[in-house]
Amino acid sequence: MTATIALVDDDKNILTSVSIALQAEGFLTRLYSDSDAALKALLDNPADLAVFDIKMPRMDGLELLRRLREKSRMPVIFLTSKADELDEALGLAMGADDYISKPFSQRLLIARIRAILRRAEVSRTPDAQDEPVTEPIVRGRLEMDPARHRVKWTGKDVTLTVTEFLILETLAARPGVVKNRNQLMDAAYQDDVYVDDRTIDSHIKRLRRKFREVDSDFNAIDTLYGAGYRFSEE
Repeated sequence: MTATIALVDDDKNILTSVSIALQAEGFLTRLYSDSDAALKALLDNPADLAVFDIKMPRMDGLELLRRLREKSRMPVIFLTSKADELDEALGLAMGADDYISKPFSQRLLIARIRAILRRAEVSRTPDAQDEPVTEPIVRGRLEMDPARHRVKWTGKDVTLTVTEFLILETLAARPGVVKNRNQLMDAAYQDDVYVDDRTIDSHIKRLRRKFREVDSDFNAIDTLYGAGYRFSEE
């Protein structure tokens, strides 16, 4: 079944270019340059996934997400500027599934959309015969539920993006085993999306920061300079 992606952005050039790229990949698209109109349309006729710009006039993306989450669990990706880390964190806490910083690669956005749609499908049908059942990962104080994209540390929820989740899942799957940046890129960025080494380093920093928000002594992700990263099970 063809997935429908809703795009909400007051920049009509972004709407047009992203829509063309998505349609070329076989998706259907709905375009909204007004967040009020988008909210009404998405509540009346939900899409499979929505992409919201955070910075919009009248009702911004955060408020749009808040109102949408009152009635819908539709997956949402935020488009945000690199300076908006506070907005990113707030958006994820409110129930966004991922964010991508502007300027962004359309290939990266499409890869994130595909990953989120796959996880949403598994979450809806965890016991379906044609879907593998992914067992939770428990490593000391870490609990991960890949099917439902949930993470806990010492029993407290940690909200991660899809990319951060995939990196952590790869590390936690084999505690003590060093994963180099190329291996982590392969796990987190599918569909041959190119990213440089610094992108993985940035994700690792974000992971550590998020875990330290619930446990200031968190040190389970080790850096081995020149080699990569590993998860240390306590």
